[in-house]
Amino acid sequence: MEESLLNGHPIPQWYIALKDEQIIGGLGVIENDFHDRPDLAPNICAVFVEESHRRQGIAGALLERACRDMTDMGIHTLYLLTDHTGFYERYGWKFYCMAHGDGEDHLSRLYRKITPP
Repeated sequence: MEESLLNGHPIPQWYIALKDEQIIGGLGVIENDFHDRPDLAPNICAVFVEESHRRQGIAGALLERACRDMTDMGIHTLYLLTDHTGFYERYGWKFYCMAHGDGEDHLSRLYRKITPP
């Protein structure tokens, strides 16, 4: 996180959602989310919302903010590795291919989102 504050580069970036000064969710934008497709970068990673705050649009708002910020910095294509189906599609992400995560014994879904300038 310190690197994203000090280096002036668009990657990495970290986002948090706060409620009453408590972190209730977050995500990051990193070069590669530990998968075997380093050519597919940068990646959204570590999308998380506390269970008590789920189903309120928090993850969607974090995703939209990160995509908007990346677009503002000239990055129009982002990738995301997940085992979830149906969730990311709600926010405009499209299934792109299967990829093998480091240390995983199965393939996971890799999504892509292209945001026009």
